[in-house]
Amino acid sequence: MDLDTILLETDERMQKSTDYLARELRGIRTGRANTALLEYIKVDYYGSHTDLRELAAISVAEATQLVVKPFDPGAKQDIVRAIETAGLGLNPMADGQVIRINVPAPSADRRKQLTTQVKRLAEESKVAVRNERRDGNKAIDAAVADKKNAIPEDAAKSAKEDLDEMTKKFCDQLDALAAKKCTEIEEI
Repeated sequence: MDLDTILLETDERMQKSTDYLARELRGIRTGRANTALLEYIKVDYYGSHTDLRELAAISVAEATQLVVKPFDPGAKQDIVRAIETAGLGLNPMADGQVIRINVPAPSADRRKQLTTQVKRLAEESKVAVRNERRDGNKAIDAAVADKKNAIPEDAAKSAKEDLDEMTKKFCDQLDALAAKKCTEIEEI
């Protein structure tokens, strides 16, 4: 395997870690209503666990209220139960064909917990990025050790430096995502 391929594959895997963090942060509750809070809640629908977004249309009615409109009206009680047991601290209310959910502003203690959770998720993603760097370095070392390819030491050293720069870039992106989310959480 040549060095460019190793760098490209490592970059793609680091990008996946960043994308994962961004997706996870969308689901963390702030004071504002956000459809991402509910999209991945698992609903027991006819014996299988299905994402809520596949069973209902989720929309933001007001700044602090979400509206869930089930595609199948018979699933309404299952959806209400799933939202109550999801551990988000939300209280769904059935209102005719729709379910209304008021999103209260989190308390000061809850905001601290959420901020800690965001920082933990960011650190886990940074560890994943660093692990990708380690794997990339191992692949470079293996390519240098392979006598058939004859990759020069200078090229390998340059590729490792590129990996370090790539790692720093992705870690900075992860820090920026976490800082932005922490700021949103601290807003009232």
